[in-house]
Amino acid sequence: MTVAEPQFQIEESPQNTVTASDTQLDITLDQLKKLVSPRALTGDTMLLNMGPQHPSTHGVLRLLLELDGETVISCVPDIGFLHTGIEKTHEGKNYTKGIVLTDRIDYLAPLICNLAYVGAVEKLVGVDVPIRAQYIRVILAELTRMNSHLVWLGTHALDIGAMSMFLYTFREREMLLDIFELVSGARMMTSYFRVGGLWRDVPDHFVDAVRNILKVFPQRLLDYEKLLRENPLWKERTVGVGVIGREDAIAYGMTGPSLRGSGVNYDVRKAMPYSSYDHFDFSVPLGSTGDVYDRYRCRMDEFYQSLKIIEQALDRLPNGPIVTDNRKVAPPPKHEIAYSMESLIHHFKLWTEGFHAPEGEVYHAVESGKGEFGVFISSDGGPKPRRVHFRAPSLCNLQALPHMSKGALIADIVGIVGSVDIVLGEVDR
Repeated sequence: MTVAEPQFQIEESPQNTVTASDTQLDITLDQLKKLVSPRALTGDTMLLNMGPQHPSTHGVLRLLLELDGETVISCVPDIGFLHTGIEKTHEGKNYTKGIVLTDRIDYLAPLICNLAYVGAVEKLVGVDVPIRAQYIRVILAELTRMNSHLVWLGTHALDIGAMSMFLYTFREREMLLDIFELVSGARMMTSYFRVGGLWRDVPDHFVDAVRNILKVFPQRLLDYEKLLRENPLWKERTVGVGVIGREDAIAYGMTGPSLRGSGVNYDVRKAMPYSSYDHFDFSVPLGSTGDVYDRYRCRMDEFYQSLKIIEQALDRLPNGPIVTDNRKVAPPPKHEIAYSMESLIHHFKLWTEGFHAPEGEVYHAVESGKGEFGVFISSDGGPKPRRVHFRAPSLCNLQALPHMSKGALIADIVGIVGSVDIVLGEVDR
């Protein structure tokens, strides 16, 4: 039997760039040497593209894998395929119109992105939010966290081979999307939160719809647990795979379940409470090993904590206004517009020119389903921000992928990527 010679070759061009048809690289030879081992340059190891069309990369993510047989020597994430320029677009929108852009960042948790952005603007302008609006924000944010985790669980299990889980999680997700549509008129891109409160109050049957979630979900979560938690095939694919220790997780800037799976007790809702989260009793699930299984366990336990927070918020939900009485940022009541010229002019100016924010800079962070989602706003005193930047947990968590992948089998890459739970709209922005 003869062994075929390796077909992969790297040639140095006169411009000192590297051409390799198998990997479609367009970088200098010096850059390539920093990304892969010297063995890759001689053809002793294989360079393999995974993505950006591969379904298990959860979006247009490209991974350049260096393989020695089936073992991963190095993993280089290549991002930017979904860049939309959302941060730059914010500079041309007034503070209210910018809300709709935040729905498109983490499109699996749009209400949480809304909450981070309006919270930053409220901090910049100095606006207080009525307690009823804060509690409704918390309820919807936790429902959004569950929505994000359901998509993660269904797709993560599908990547590893548990196909039925995907169908079950999307069945439950429909119940959540129905509630988002109930309050905002949209299933995904809700733009429901406003600077100073909410777009409108929730309808009368909102509480009953959320109570139904509290009634149905615990049993459904137990069904998920029966399918996966002690399943020997599931544990074989997740236990001891993609390990990252607490020190390394902190050094890479990881947050959310990806960090807490390594045993680091950091949750923005506890560390820097916002929107009245300090009014509610809940725990922060932690792992110990920092592998794929621990990250899975953290997110599963977070379902129960979200249900606990929602129940407390519903039981204590007060009556009262749902938007600030600060007329600098809040429009006048609609019934006034019919007979008050001043209210009509005020309304017109708010929705065309917008309100002016004082000059300065603010940073506001919330806990999304993926970790710390932060918003930085720089204002020059006008109705539009001078600069907006988002601290996206998916991007920070993705940085650790090379560390978690080194030494793993190529078959485990899909499980490691899924355990980090990235959304490329948040990574690229």
